[in-house]
Amino acid sequence: MAHLLPRLRTNLDFMPSPLADRPGLLIRDPYHYSDATLIIPPALLECLQCFDGQRTDLDLRERLVRATGDLRVGQLQQHLVESLSQAGFLENEVFTRLEQEQHQRFAEAPRREAAHAGSAYPAEPAALSSTLLRYLDGVPDSSPGDLLGIAAPHVSPEGGWPSYQAAYRALGSQYRDRIFVILGTSHYGEPERIGLTRKPFVTPLGEARTEQALVDWLAREAGPAVKLEDYCHAIEHSIEFQIVFLQQLYGGDIRVLPILCGPYARSIAQGGVPEQDEKVRRFLGALAELAAREGRRLFWVLGVDMAHMGRRYGDPFTARAEQGDMLAVEQVDRRRIRRIAEADAPGFWEAVQEDRDALKWCGSSPFYTFMKAVPQARGELLSYRQWNIDEHSVVSFGAMAFKN
Repeated sequence: MAHLLPRLRTNLDFMPSPLADRPGLLIRDPYHYSDATLIIPPALLECLQCFDGQRTDLDLRERLVRATGDLRVGQLQQHLVESLSQAGFLENEVFTRLEQEQHQRFAEAPRREAAHAGSAYPAEPAALSSTLLRYLDGVPDSSPGDLLGIAAPHVSPEGGWPSYQAAYRALGSQYRDRIFVILGTSHYGEPERIGLTRKPFVTPLGEARTEQALVDWLAREAGPAVKLEDYCHAIEHSIEFQIVFLQQLYGGDIRVLPILCGPYARSIAQGGVPEQDEKVRRFLGALAELAAREGRRLFWVLGVDMAHMGRRYGDPFTARAEQGDMLAVEQVDRRRIRRIAEADAPGFWEAVQEDRDALKWCGSSPFYTFMKAVPQARGELLSYRQWNIDEHSVVSFGAMAFKN
C-alpha cells in the first residue's frame, strides 16, 4: 500500500555544494530549528520532487530505480527519507517538535544571545573591537549636524564595510544617551507583521538594554500586527549588526528599541499602500505617535539592504557588481533613494511596486515604516555600493543620514 510522503519545507536554504569532492545541492535551515546540513548528490536531485505532499513512497521508489538503474533501492529510499526527516527538513512531526522547542526556548530565555558572533564577526571582544575600528577607520567624524537617524547596511560587514563606515562615522558623541530605535528587515518574518522583543541584546561588546516600557506600549497600541517575543529576533542579523557598531561607538550598555519589519507583501502583490491593511495601519500610527511623543529622546537606525540580483535570488542571469545589468539596477536604486531622501513615501512605494519589486529590495518595509513614522525626515545619500555576495549574485546597499 502506498504512503503519502511529507512535503519538503519551502523555507530552507538551497544552494550548490561548495565542496568540490561532494557536488550536489546543499540544504540547510536558516531558522536554526536544526543545525543539520545535507548535500543531495546530483543523481538524487530529481527525487526531491516527490516530497511535495502529493506523491507517495512508490513514486519515490520509481524515481530512485530510474536514477540508479537498480531495483534494490529500499535502503537508499529509507536513508533519504530518514535523513531529510531527522534534519527537520520535512513538514512532519519531527519538524513540528523542533519548531516548538526552539520557539519556547527563545520565549523563556532571559536574553537575546549573539547569533552571528564567530561567523559574521569575531566572537572575542578585543578582536571584534579591532575589526570594527578598522571598518570605521578609527574614531567617528564629528556629526555634520543634528541628525534624526541613519540607514546602514545589514549585509556582511566584511563585504559592506564602506557603507557601514559612511553611516556610523556620521555619528558624534551627542547621540550617546539616545534610545536607538533599530528598524531591521525581518528576513524570516510573516508578511504584514512586526516582531518585537523585551530581551536585552548580548554581543561580545556587552549587553544592550531594550526599553521594555516602549516595547510594551507599542505592543498594546499597535495590536494584532505585533508579534511579541518573535522568534525571528533569535536568528536575525539586520539588528544585531547595528548593535555591535553602536556599542563600538558608545559602549556595551546602549539603550535600544529593536523592531523587525516583515515584508509588506500584500501591497506589492495587489497594489495600494501598505496601510490599507488594517493591522499595518494601526502599527504605523502607533509608531508615529511614539516618535512624536518621544522626539529627540530617540535616534533612528535602519538596518537595510537594497537590490538582490542574480542566480542566488532566482534571476536567470549571472550578476556582476557595477557591470552589465547591474548598471541599470543602480539607476533604479538611485531613483528610489531620491524618493526616500525627499520624504516622498507614496512615490517611494510606487517605485517599489513596479514589476512587483523585481529588484527584491529587502529594506523596503523598514524604509517605508521610517518614512511614515518620521515624515519630516529628509535624507542624504552618503554611500552607494554593489557587492558580489557570490560569483553569480549581487546585493546593493548604501548609507544615508536623516535630518529635519
